[in-house]
Amino acid sequence: PSTALPGVSILPVKFDMPGLDRKRQVRLYLPPGYATSGKRYPVMYMHDGQNLFDNATSYAGEWKVDETLDALAKEGTLELIVVGIDNGEQRRMTELNAWSSERFGQAEGKQYMDFIVKVVKPMIDKNYRTLPGRADTGIMGSSMGGLISHYAINEYPDVFSKAGVFSPAYWTAVPVYDFVSAKPASKDARVYMLMGSEEGESMVPDAERMAALVVKTGHPSSNLSMKV
Repeated sequence: PSTALPGVSILPVKFDMPGLDRKRQVRLYLPPGYATSGKRYPVMYMHDGQNLFDNATSYAGEWKVDETLDALAKEGTLELIVVGIDNGEQRRMTELNAWSSERFGQAEGKQYMDFIVKVVKPMIDKNYRTLPGRADTGIMGSSMGGLISHYAINEYPDVFSKAGVFSPAYWTAVPVYDFVSAKPASKDARVYMLMGSEEGESMVPDAERMAALVVKTGHPSSNLSMKV
């Protein structure tokens, strides 16, 4: 049975992904007061849409994004729109990676992110009461979603000002370190890195290496949070 709350909907049309020759489901969370407030809201774009709101579609239990944000809205702490982009299932490892590898194949992360930036975001901004500027636009995900979110905050500085980088799978994309060094994020970009201490193999050292590198690029420590 579905565990998604009333604020969650599945957009009725699957969207074409330019350059990838496939379509994709998009899920939407609207805050409880959206229908009556007349206000505009910041937007968070999140990967692995199947996992965000609903146990019925999730891989290993939902994130409870809708329950959490409903509670925050009720306390008056935070109200925002969340756009969940479903993963490509067997294509997840290439869609959420901007760097090709022998092990996983040809990267599709650039096309995937262009899909979010050039197709999904304009549609959301046109049809919903968003605050469309970069100051009110964030991107967030875990594992491969954490990796592509880190890529996005550096590659699209005019679009995103905040990134949630959870359990980033840097091990799948060795060139990511050179990329971050060569193309640092905007100094005002806020990057939140989160890693579980029990995560396997090189996950924690990789994240610590990345956090140190971000600091080395001159990123203000006030705009970087690294939590293990």
